[in-house]
Amino acid sequence: MRILIVGGSGFLGSELARRSIAEGHVVAATCLSRPGKVEGVEWSALDVRDRRAVAALVGAFRPDVVVNAAFRQADWTATADGAAHVALAVSAAGGRLVHVSSDAVFSGRAVTYAEECVPDPVSPYGAAKAAAEVAVRAIAPAAVIARTSLILGDGRSGHESFVRDLATGRRQGTLFTDDVRCPVHVGDLAAALLELAAADRQGVHHVAGSDAVSRYELGCLVARRDGLDPSRLARGRRADTDLTGPLDVRLDCTMTQRFLRTRLRGAREFLQS
Repeated sequence: MRILIVGGSGFLGSELARRSIAEGHVVAATCLSRPGKVEGVEWSALDVRDRRAVAALVGAFRPDVVVNAAFRQADWTATADGAAHVALAVSAAGGRLVHVSSDAVFSGRAVTYAEECVPDPVSPYGAAKAAAEVAVRAIAPAAVIARTSLILGDGRSGHESFVRDLATGRRQGTLFTDDVRCPVHVGDLAAALLELAAADRQGVHHVAGSDAVSRYELGCLVARRDGLDPSRLARGRRADTDLTGPLDVRLDCTMTQRFLRTRLRGAREFLQS
């Protein structure tokens, strides 16, 4: 298969590229400025805000599958318009599209969300991701929209680095006990996305871990795994701050897990190993 990974130099994108190469696919990937470190990948600089550049790249590579893992939380144009540009390019060139979305599209008022739940974002980033989903569904109805949660894995994620910095005193900060998500291991997520790319699936799928844990509990799990003292992690309640965004959002992955070979482990499991 010819696979194009948009946002291939990021944490998830790099894992997708590594696994795709290992499976014997022909892989191209994009970066905003610096190429990733995965060997065997054809790297190209790409700003997804440039519709013509996206169309030219997709048209030249002619991928069987495009996985869009690009995002920038503070940039509506990159997150929402960029997703539309990728969907338009894939529709014109042919092939399948797997668009990576987020649990940020939900407010948390319902707590647990299945695939059929209607997005009701309460943050600018969540609104941009929800707008991206609308664009992808309208432009490429056969696309897969894969909503996920916090992405961790083997100490390499930003979440894990932040916890280590807190536990060693390099940074100051608070981990919230009321901010709950379903973290997923980057390897599980990448494997599941590649399964979805190869399968005859379309529409929204939830791809997150099986455990609902708070940011504070997650921090304690990371600290213990890394041999650090979790008692050094400051705890608090996000509800007592003026920070915007949802509190408790749990993605129900029951429907998607039924047909996936990849088992979506919970954080309490994968952070013990």
